Amino acid sequence: MKLAVVCANGKAGRLIVKEAVARGLDVTAVVRGENHSDASQAISKDLMDLTKEDLAGFDAVIDAFGVWAPEALSQHSVTLKHLCDLLSHTSTRLLVVGGAGSLYTSPAHTAQVFEAPDFPEMFKPLASAQAKSLEELRQRNDVRWTYVSPAGDFQAEGERSGHYILAGEELTVNSRGESIISYADYAIAMIDELISGQHIQQRISVVRA
Repeated sequence: MKLAVVCANGKAGRLIVKEAVARGLDVTAVVRGENHSDASQAISKDLMDLTKEDLAGFDAVIDAFGVWAPEALSQHSVTLKHLCDLLSHTSTRLLVVGGAGSLYTSPAHTAQVFEAPDFPEMFKPLASAQAKSLEELRQRNDVRWTYVSPAGDFQAEGERSGHYILAGEELTVNSRGESIISYADYAIAMIDELISGQHIQQRISVVRA
């Protein structure tokens, strides 16, 4: 399987590449400068400069783009639209590293995590921007996308336990009442979904078991 990981130098991107390489996948890192991931092949380009030709021949693309600066949050929508346009009406899967703020807190899916009164104010702009990009992605029936939300506590330096719970659109907790997952376990879940998942045009979520 040929895989391209966009923003492969980021914290999530590097661990996703590492997991994919360990599983024997043919991985190409898409990076802005020098490749610092475990991928042996790289495309050195800004995400917005990628062309259809750059992504031709890949079985899947994983989008690990993420920004936190308030003035750049709109780029979540802009960059995701660009990747969708490049992959429109192709067989290539697009798997997106998403956020937890857009997960639902009600069975009727009328309330989202970031809308709760106790949601930290400092994270609301990011969560809102990611929720917007997800809603835009839902309109793309021309792309074989899957959006993968982490648990509420997404730990960059967390341990690799090798165990996780696959969930759906609602915020899910484990048997200890935790909504938590490490980047390393998230990477396992992402590659599992890539290899054997069937959640086309769906959002799924993962939490540590």
